[in-house]
Amino acid sequence: MRLGIFVGCLVLVAVLVNLGWVPAGLGDANPAWVVLLALVISAPLSFVLLRRQRDEMSAQIAERVAGAKERLAANRSQEDAADDAARVGS
Repeated sequence: MRLGIFVGCLVLVAVLVNLGWVPAGLGDANPAWVVLLALVISAPLSFVLLRRQRDEMSAQIAERVAGAKERLAANRSQEDAADDAARVGS
């Protein structure tokens, strides 16, 4: 999605530069100028437009981390119980 927003901004900036509405950069720097300007425009747009997807992904990652922590704690308690049983039987 972020790449799509960048490509849309890139096309828009290229059209605006070709129409003369946006400065074309210095000398032969036109392609670099267009890409840089598209990056600067697409970054805040992506931040705002993709907020919902970013929040959903963050929630999924938090759930996975919590599940991994629970499994790790369960494994540790099983190891402790097995160790205690082995010590008592010795």
